Amino acid sequence: MKICGRDIKMQGRLIRVASPELDKYEPLNDPETIVDALHKSAVRFDLFTFMEIVPETAPRYPYHTEWDNLAVLPVSTFDYWWTHQLRSLGRNRARQAAKKGVVLREVPFEDTLARGIWEVYNESPVRQRKRNVHYGKDVDLVRREAATFLDRSVFIGAFFGEQLIGFAKLVTDTRRTHANLMNIVAMTKHRDKAPTNALIGQAVQSCAEHGIRYLTYQNFTYGRKKPDTLTNFKQVNGFQRVDLPRYYVPLTAVGRVALRLGLHHRLVDQLPQPVMDRLRELRSAWYERRFQSTE
Repeated sequence: MKICGRDIKMQGRLIRVASPELDKYEPLNDPETIVDALHKSAVRFDLFTFMEIVPETAPRYPYHTEWDNLAVLPVSTFDYWWTHQLRSLGRNRARQAAKKGVVLREVPFEDTLARGIWEVYNESPVRQRKRNVHYGKDVDLVRREAATFLDRSVFIGAFFGEQLIGFAKLVTDTRRTHANLMNIVAMTKHRDKAPTNALIGQAVQSCAEHGIRYLTYQNFTYGRKKPDTLTNFKQVNGFQRVDLPRYYVPLTAVGRVALRLGLHHRLVDQLPQPVMDRLRELRSAWYERRFQSTE
């Protein structure tokens, strides 16, 4: 829904938490106006949360503050990234993509790209040992979901011959100084060609050409989850962890109680790390058995 011209999303049923749709993409410089409008909204919201965006790393508002994080890559030029920010492993993987014939380029959003994205999504029901939520969707649904924020999006395709084997979607803020990797996916069967590393390289080059100063790759780590292979991939490609203030504003009595009791966090983020590690192992094993049995 729109609040003061901003897209606002809601999560939760018992405790309804509102946040900007582009929470990790662009700064919110008028929180008081948004908070006031949410108070007056016909829709009940219990909490409102938003976070600072680089280069602002210190709390600026008098709301309840906790610390969140993002994986951020400051962008100047492609050559500087290649020489000073990219680690040797990432550099070797990017060279490997070029040697094996992977071609990178910005692509317009149209039916051919939508069908290519659909083919990438439908390669496997499991991705990174988790259920692939896009698997089985029809091409029209994939097109609609990929078509969000087109006025501020940059699509990058990784091609092997004529086939799209991976893609990235960058979404910028309104000033086009920040870009977030909303999506970056490549076919597992082409893993030997390192298409994801190549997509990162083209994303950096596109940011440099468009004058975008910061490239963000979602969170560096999530909750209590320890660094994993995705975290390592971000580090290898030059992304740094930046800790940023996240604000929580209670809008109702339910929101005030939830904030006091810590109920604004997901249950999975509050469980001990060894318990979560074991649950992830069980989940991965279950998905592998389930989908292998249906092949």
